[in-house]
Amino acid sequence: MKFGIVVFPGANCDHDAYHAVKHVLGESAVYLWHKEHDLQGVDAIILPGGFSYGDYLRSGAIARFSPLMNEVISFANDGGLVLGICNGFQVLTEAGLLPGALIPNVSTKFECKTVRLRVENTDTPYTGQYEEQQVLQMPIAHGEGRFYTDPETLGLLEDENQVIFRYVDSAGEATMAINPNGSLNNIAGICNKERNVLGMMPHPERACEAVLGMADGLGLFESIREYFTVSA
Repeated sequence: MKFGIVVFPGANCDHDAYHAVKHVLGESAVYLWHKEHDLQGVDAIILPGGFSYGDYLRSGAIARFSPLMNEVISFANDGGLVLGICNGFQVLTEAGLLPGALIPNVSTKFECKTVRLRVENTDTPYTGQYEEQQVLQMPIAHGEGRFYTDPETLGLLEDENQVIFRYVDSAGEATMAINPNGSLNNIAGICNKERNVLGMMPHPERACEAVLGMADGLGLFESIREYFTVSA
């Protein structure tokens, strides 16, 4: 299969994502420059982390208008897999591909550390290789990662099992004390109703190899590959 990693000015995790899918997972990968319109026949798209357009105005607000995003939105609406990591998650909400918004952390500080996530739903193209309620470790690095939405939308996300990852403690409990940014319901990642678009603040691409100190993120990319293997 072939991954496409979108490169925005200010992105700084595009090479990390490329390394994860190309050299660790062993699949084909290409960079997709944000000003282009050609998706180069990719099977899945990754919007990487970083500070697109310097986070001016609001994180992801300007990147959402990059020319390539028209193709990304059409690709997603046709059922293509689109994964947004950190700043990529922010771009997805700004583009309307996912509900809600990522607002400044409740601490008002940039949070950079390893967190624990609980897998809430394995019935997605991104989580099929995990176990339900499995606790993973991945790093976060953001200043605007607090997931927020209105009560009605939050209820729908919970009722439709669109909350995919939740911040938890070492016992697997979603407590406010362990919540790194103040996200509603300890939400770390959500998907759309169709399950083909996923946004998450933690970085699976930085948790794919033992040499990095953790490899729990590799399961996410293996899940994507398995999804295409079964679908083929």
